[in-house]
Amino acid sequence: MKGIIVAAGYGTRFLPVTKTVPKELLPVGTRPSISYIVDEFIASGIEDIVIISSRRKKALEDWLDREMELEELFRREGRQDKLALIAPPKARFSFVRQTEMRGTGHALLQVAPLVAGEACVVAYPDDLHVGPRPLARQLMDVYEATGKCVLATILEPGDVSRYGVVDPGADGVSVRGFIEKPALGKEPSHEVSIGRYLYTPEFFGYLAEGWARHEKGEYFHTYALDRMIAAGKVAFRRTEGERLDTGEPGGYLDAILRNAAADPSLRPILEAFARRELGLK
Repeated sequence: MKGIIVAAGYGTRFLPVTKTVPKELLPVGTRPSISYIVDEFIASGIEDIVIISSRRKKALEDWLDREMELEELFRREGRQDKLALIAPPKARFSFVRQTEMRGTGHALLQVAPLVAGEACVVAYPDDLHVGPRPLARQLMDVYEATGKCVLATILEPGDVSRYGVVDPGADGVSVRGFIEKPALGKEPSHEVSIGRYLYTPEFFGYLAEGWARHEKGEYFHTYALDRMIAAGKVAFRRTEGERLDTGEPGGYLDAILRNAAADPSLRPILEAFARRELGLK
């Protein structure tokens, strides 16, 4: 099974830094955001990872490559700890460019030839997962039990009008419907979809079918998803672990603070700041 990381977007919510720095390389602690997804895939047993990028994202390729000068420096110094920090992830990477920003459905079509005939896990780097069991593996377990596409979800008790919301089946696994940004009070549940999906090969056939009928504007994956749901071939998995939503500056800041709180070397600094600047005990 392959892993797909959709990383072609402009990252306009983080301008001006994303004018030249890919949003996926913005750090959470000392690690770039994309490394959380890569590590999740590898821990789930995924060894082939395809990254959908764009012209402005060459730095992603560089980060995943070897850094020969630093390696030589750290070898001379005997710094095995530093060598470990810059070692490339143990996976095979391919890069596909989306030359026009025409929506996520269009982006996924760019990798269809590379995943033909097998299921894949698709990740959007705005959604990071922290927990003892990798999120991709959680989706793979459901796929292995059902043979269906699988949506990752969280239970959102409040307003879900800005989410894609699942209409769950009575079995607590199957998906009967999916509504994008339902009006307040019209939501079928509070089971909301987050940026991790497992797609079967059949999904990509419907994705191509929808693109052939598409006339203008951005093209998303919803046509193919709706067709798969109508055929009874979509399940969901409520996420175990913690979701970090780094898609906008507020959520990104929250992820940084959570990372600092969990790091014994950084937590004292965070606590001192809270006492000094916020008057917290």
